Formats: sequence, structure tokens, C-alpha cells
Amino acid sequence: MTAPGYVRVFAHANALLVNHVGNLLEAAGIPVERRNLTLGGGAGELPPGECEPEVWVAPHNRARAEALIARAMRGESDAPDWSCPGCGERLEGVFDTCWNCGHSRPG
Repeated sequence: MTAPGYVRVFAHANALLVNHVGNLLEAAGIPVERRNLTLGGGAGELPPGECEPEVWVAPHNRARAEALIARAMRGESDAPDWSCPGCGERLEGVFDTCWNCGHSRPG
């Protein structure tokens, strides 16, 4: 179902990246609508711009969504680095689970 008045904030040929962006926005409390995730097979028959997977949000969330996407594409994060309580490994703030032993970030 298409939500009326939504605006596109992200599109890319890589559906995994589009889903990642959608998940990032949802985690920040921004409801999203994903479109065209299964139209890749239509490329060549349909214009390429109409086949790319996309993320859409309500207009009032556009500025915040675009800012979050831009920061994510630059590899920036507000989360501080942390040390794993299981093995002591030092991890970047973007990670919620220790790559070494599988413990989750505390608190």
C-alpha cells in the first residue's frame, strides 16, 4: 500500500543498501516505505529510474531522514566506542555485538 504524500529520500540499485537505510531510519523512529524492491527483473523493459529500490518517508521526516542518511553514508555515528564485557575487545560505536566473542553491547 502506498502512503499518500510520502517523499523519496533514498534510491540505489543495491536492494541490500536500500533495506539497510530503511532499517537505519526505522531504528531512529522514522516510519518508512520501501518501494521497487522486486522490480530489478524489469530493468531493460522499464526505465532504469523506475526500477531502483527506494526509501520513502512522510514529508515532515524528510530533513531528519536525509541528515541521518548522509551521516551514515559518510560512516559517522553518534554511538561511542565500547569495550566488550566478555573478552575486552575494543569496538567502534557502530557495532552492537562483539565480532570476537558475540557479546552484546552493555546497557
